[in-house]
Amino acid sequence: MLSGELYIAQDPELARDNRRKRRLVWAINTSAWDASDERMKLFDELFGALGENAWLEPPFNCDYGSNIVIGKNFYANMDCIFLDVARITIGDNVFFGPRVGLYTPYHPIDATVRNAQMEGALPITIGDDVWFGGNVVVGPGITIGSDVVIGAGSVVVKDIPPHSVAVGNPCRVIRRISDEDRRYWMDKARAYRRSKSGDE
Repeated sequence: MLSGELYIAQDPELARDNRRKRRLVWAINTSAWDASDERMKLFDELFGALGENAWLEPPFNCDYGSNIVIGKNFYANMDCIFLDVARITIGDNVFFGPRVGLYTPYHPIDATVRNAQMEGALPITIGDDVWFGGNVVVGPGITIGSDVVIGAGSVVVKDIPPHSVAVGNPCRVIRRISDEDRRYWMDKARAYRRSKSGDE
């Protein structure tokens, strides 16, 4: 399964791993509204790795959890689904809007093979400093570079290079992130901080 080749999911080891996932996800999604520490411990147990200062809003779901590796300062809004039949790797300082879907599985185009319950999966890799709007879908085998913004509702079926703003279905790069962008947003941030400190 993890090699990206076709396989059949009816396997005792996979069934055991899925039961483990179901137990942890059920506990996460039914936890009390103020049980944030308990939830993050459960997420830490669920994932292959979870960096410090991560936060995920319930509800959440995945296939196994153990094939998900997440860096530090991660945030995911509610209703995200990560189908980690293959490995999902997420870098540092990545923020997801609600209902983001990361889907590593693929199914054969040929109906005869597909009906024989064969499927496969390809890994998804997301770099550092990435922001997804709500309802973004990423397909199998996709790599998204660092310093990328993906617009809400986009369907990503091709790799996205670093330092890009990309939107649409299918998702396409519409422009590079520039030094002018950085200056504009740094000025906005400084203005906010001045307003909070009473310097204005």
